[in-house]
Amino acid sequence: MENNIVEDVQNDRNNKEYSAGTAKDKEPRIIAFVCNWCTYNGADLAGTSRMKYAENVRVIKLPCTGRIDPLFVVEAFKKGAKGVLVSGCHPGDCHYTSGNYHSRRKYTAFRDLLSYLGVDINRVEFSWISASEGNKWVSVINEFTDKIKSLQDNSDIFSKK
Repeated sequence: MENNIVEDVQNDRNNKEYSAGTAKDKEPRIIAFVCNWCTYNGADLAGTSRMKYAENVRVIKLPCTGRIDPLFVVEAFKKGAKGVLVSGCHPGDCHYTSGNYHSRRKYTAFRDLLSYLGVDINRVEFSWISASEGNKWVSVINEFTDKIKSLQDNSDIFSKK
């Protein structure tokens, strides 16, 4: 599964839509790792309801955010992402009982490692979005995109060598 996610990010990077110099090219690329059961359906609800949100987000669906490997986040940055969002079920609503708690613990520990690597920890966000919260998906995506735009644009996210 890890190789597929890395390939998805790489394929997105090579997407002609981005490399053709369109207006989207000016937007920071954001990768969203989302839970299949809650956040993905919330994003789908936003889309089917024709709600407007930033187009620069590429969604990668996982069975559960508890399954996310911190290396997925590192690889997303290495492949050109300017921000990474991890979003899953609300506490107590995980389809796999406690996957969202595992994910949150990994995220908390991983923030320190990212900081050590020189990554601005504001480039990684964690959220809880349920299947019925299309409006929340829109606001989280738009606010995160605005936050990423406000950060200094570093070609190399990893400032420490």
